[in-house]
Amino acid sequence: MGEFERITDGVYLVGGMDYSHPQDAAVYVVSCGEGLVMIDCGAGKDPDVIVENIREAGLDPGGLTTLVLTHCHVDHIGSASFFREKFRCTVVAHDLDADAVESGDPSLTAARWYNTRLPKTTVDSRLTGEHETITCGDDEIHCLHTPGHTPGSISVYIDRQGQRILFGQDIHGPFSREFRSDIAQWRRSMEKLLALEADVLCEGHFGVYKPGTRVEQYIRGYLDQYATEHP
Repeated sequence: MGEFERITDGVYLVGGMDYSHPQDAAVYVVSCGEGLVMIDCGAGKDPDVIVENIREAGLDPGGLTTLVLTHCHVDHIGSASFFREKFRCTVVAHDLDADAVESGDPSLTAARWYNTRLPKTTVDSRLTGEHETITCGDDEIHCLHTPGHTPGSISVYIDRQGQRILFGQDIHGPFSREFRSDIAQWRRSMEKLLALEADVLCEGHFGVYKPGTRVEQYIRGYLDQYATEHP
């Protein structure tokens, strides 16, 4: 039996350490009526489980049109080639992380941290702007450049049924020279996310936060923490 969590109408958590494989970061799917958009895709250890979870959520994985990679770390993107080849979806990433994705650099992709390798991965569409949108059916998938954790980190949000749903995968960090992290950029990115006043935060490792007061508390909590650790 597949495992999934319904977050709101047409938005599902279908992968992660408790849903697919212990090394998987969170995997989210948005149903747009005319197709599916996936946000990150796990570490690549057992992507068939994610496919089954999509089916259990009542969705057709064959409708996957777009895979958005929030940054270049292998626990988030290791299955990208699998989904691209199996479902012919378009793989999207920010230009500043795309070279690391395509080269499989063991440091920049954190593959060394996981004692693994990132398979050859093609990025079909490179985002270069501060705010770009992807259209899927009647939905607009907003992609914000939020550097800090990595140079090309992006955060994604959609507005649905009066709610703003933010996919902020690794907005908590960590920060490392090996990743080319930049704490000053990260602080500016977090202020940008606070200004969105999101009602729901879908995080990459720590679950789903709602309502908006909890989203704000989560982000401000890390701003306070790193103000002390990285003054």
